[in-house]
Amino acid sequence: MSGQKTVTPSAENLAASLTAAKTRGLPPVHLWNPPFCGDLDMRIARDGTWFYQGTPIGRPGLVKLFSSILKKEGDKYFLVTPVEKVGITVDDAPFVAVDFEASGTGEDQVLTFETQVEDKAVASADLPIRVVRDPETGEPSPYIRIRAELEALIDRKSFYRLVDLGVHHDDWFGVWSKGTFFPIIPSAELP
Repeated sequence: MSGQKTVTPSAENLAASLTAAKTRGLPPVHLWNPPFCGDLDMRIARDGTWFYQGTPIGRPGLVKLFSSILKKEGDKYFLVTPVEKVGITVDDAPFVAVDFEASGTGEDQVLTFETQVEDKAVASADLPIRVVRDPETGEPSPYIRIRAELEALIDRKSFYRLVDLGVHHDDWFGVWSKGTFFPIIPSAELP
């Protein structure tokens, strides 16, 4: 016996260890590679609601805390601390972009998005916007990368506002941000 205490993954243990080690800014999860401790009954719904054991987490501060230790490896999502790594379920994207601000015009336009947990991301070559269209209905699902490999689904009202800023460029309709053009739909498919 190594004398090491076996820990069962729980939201409470994760929150406690994070609160004890809280520093300014986001934790360096990209540097943490602890052993996998199992899956946690935690799910992020498509609308950005976080659930623990089937119940919505009603404390925004706790959701924000958990979101700060979210990491994606391949197609799987994990909450990580320096000492443990637990798997969680994400229905679509882990974040929802609930608003954005636009400044400037044309190629000099800058689009700054904000998520439901108050993360901010400026659309750029490093944090791109992408639009996936449903092959059957053609309905768009727009996303913006927030950090590392983590994306936010752009909510409907924000997407409509984004489309209002759209322009045609190289046979595509899309938007500019920080000198990068992000295509939304081929120009030929618009009426």
